[in-house]
Amino acid sequence: MLLYIHIPFCDSKCFYCAFNSYTNLSHLKKDYMIALNKQLKFELKKYNNMVLKSVFFGGGTPSSIDASEYKEIFNTLKPYINKATEITTEANPNSASKQWQKDMKDLGVNRISFGVQSFNNEKLKFLGRNHNYTQAIQALTNAKDVGYEHINCDIIYDTALDTKELLQNDLKIISTLPIDHISAYSLIIEENTKFEHTPEVKIENIDFAKYIFKSLNDLGFTQYEISNFSKNKKARSIHNYGYWQKENYIGVGSGAIGAINDKRYYCNEDVQEYINEPLKYSKIEDLNEEDILFEKIFLGLRSDVGVDLELFNDTQKDKIKILENEKKITKRDNKIFNNDFLLSDEIVLFIDS
Repeated sequence: MLLYIHIPFCDSKCFYCAFNSYTNLSHLKKDYMIALNKQLKFELKKYNNMVLKSVFFGGGTPSSIDASEYKEIFNTLKPYINKATEITTEANPNSASKQWQKDMKDLGVNRISFGVQSFNNEKLKFLGRNHNYTQAIQALTNAKDVGYEHINCDIIYDTALDTKELLQNDLKIISTLPIDHISAYSLIIEENTKFEHTPEVKIENIDFAKYIFKSLNDLGFTQYEISNFSKNKKARSIHNYGYWQKENYIGVGSGAIGAINDKRYYCNEDVQEYINEPLKYSKIEDLNEEDILFEKIFLGLRSDVGVDLELFNDTQKDKIKILENEKKITKRDNKIFNNDFLLSDEIVLFIDS
């Protein structure tokens, strides 16, 4: 079982961000953490004698909450975690001070993920980030000094500012830092974001993606999902792997989503309403066999998880033979694997059409 804990507070709203996060609700932080713990206790009591495989604090910005406010959360988690549990927190370079990082590690966090996005100050401003190049490097260096074994750095590409030289410089800096995991995302223009009304900020350039993928590989980062690269298998995100393998996961917090067996539930996105009734879901969705099958195919072919052949019907298996002959997929141990993650959507649509 996986656990996702959502922190909806941010110091500023990035121009591309469509997550459930707010910059004007800081006065609700203490009440929110009390409500969060109430829901956490409620959800965990459903699963006695369970040890969580992973816990992930996401947002929003978890580092916008003082580490002391997480103590009760970790007290609640204590019976459900052990030394093998991966506990990740997201963090922003401007708010994750060295002391905050140390305090979170002392509580039990063993993996930290920084929303860096770029080491170019002009690009950071373009994206609406509220940190600079120097703060990003300092935060990553502090994480190593504090003793985090696994450190992730998010980067974004396919922006109108991107050039090969800019990306090359970002990658050069990455090679000098104590990072063992990279999440590289193509900029997506989503509804209800500042970028929604300026779609020209994104320039889709497949050559940039190929360049980044090859360069990261040359730096020793192995791609194991379309956007994720690790220095070794131990550095891979256990939490994300669980999502891709369609494992059950609990979602706690305003706007969090949980999925248990064939049901997906949604927590209230309104932070004040969530605080008032943290045990009330805003929606419960029943997933049918077709939904589950599509997700298994989609997620399995975007990563090195692969897809069991037994999930496909005869028509789909005929299409798989075509893909195999074209060397777009590989068949191994009664599973199929994608040979080029950049073609994952194309392959899924071909099989499922």
